[in-house]
Amino acid sequence: MWDLPGPGLEPVSPALAGGFLTTASPGKSLERCFLTQRIFLWDLLGGGSAVMKVGNTTWSLCRLPMFQLTATPASALADEPVHIRVTGLPPLQTVTLMASMKDEKGNLYQSRAFYRASKAGAGPFPGLIDLFGGIGGLVEYRASLLAAHGFAVLALAYFAYADLPKQLQEVDLEYFEEATNLLLAHPKIQKPGIGVISVSKGAEIGLAMACYLKEVAATVCINGCNAIFEFPLKYRDLVITPIPSLPERMEFNIMGALCLRHYKGNPRDALNQHSVLPIEKAQGPILFIIGEDDECFNSREYAEQALDQLRRHGRSSGRMLLYPGAGHLIEPPYLPLCYASWSRGLFCPLLWGGDPVGHAAAQEHAWGEIQKFFRQHLVQSRSTL
Repeated sequence: MWDLPGPGLEPVSPALAGGFLTTASPGKSLERCFLTQRIFLWDLLGGGSAVMKVGNTTWSLCRLPMFQLTATPASALADEPVHIRVTGLPPLQTVTLMASMKDEKGNLYQSRAFYRASKAGAGPFPGLIDLFGGIGGLVEYRASLLAAHGFAVLALAYFAYADLPKQLQEVDLEYFEEATNLLLAHPKIQKPGIGVISVSKGAEIGLAMACYLKEVAATVCINGCNAIFEFPLKYRDLVITPIPSLPERMEFNIMGALCLRHYKGNPRDALNQHSVLPIEKAQGPILFIIGEDDECFNSREYAEQALDQLRRHGRSSGRMLLYPGAGHLIEPPYLPLCYASWSRGLFCPLLWGGDPVGHAAAQEHAWGEIQKFFRQHLVQSRSTL
């Protein structure tokens, strides 16, 4: 399902909701506008022109397509509001709006308001594919949140939804390649590449997409694997068989929840090398988000193996964020910790891990890092400066 960014303005302080209004004395109008990368300044004096100042360089606003500041009306009486609007800002750009004026006696009046830009405009937008794990079905809440932050997101189901297989038997990468091309063909999607955000089994697939699909320009893997497990992966003439699992390594905690942390075979073993994903072939950077208290996957070990593999091939395109106290299901911020839950096809609850404080802190920090990562590697500059 599609989630496209929508318009909106987000004040840094809730007290500023409703917009910033300022007025001019009778007969006074906006004289000039100074704009830095973080600060807007305007003085309410006599008539004049609008300029933009970036660093030590001053530009005419009418010559720059990136930013536009408008005041309506341009001249107003003291009992009329002046509406200030800024367009063309990058998503989440922090700005300070300052207004100042002097009355006939020379008294100086000033006001200030703080905003964070969230109006995405008409696009094109950086595109993302959002993959969840063994839960199956269509999961859209993360895609919706990312769309509110200026991304166009395709929440992609790959089993247990509509006419898709009810159970996952194999992973056909051509299905995900088709989804990638579909996303890039949308007129609102910024070219040439897309990002993938993925968790658990979805992170295994997301990493495979990064390795084999040249259109994938940036990948976030949340508590995933660096090799193929459980089901074979197919891509055209390629078939990667999974690493065998070891049922004798299953454990149960005191509550009777199943721990699968050491259930999977080790990708480092010589017999399992055929199942390790060729991460060195990835076209773009990869961000591993890892919960140190993950009780479902040995995710830290898998991420470290992937980073070692990149280094052995002279690549520095991988990065890991390790969060103490975080479990397997690292979600957007302020969602509660899910320590254990019933899962499809199991006879007992599945243990995910995490402690409430550490997990909450991880979710809050990781969410910002994920957005910064995608903006850094997907968002093209809208200015020629």
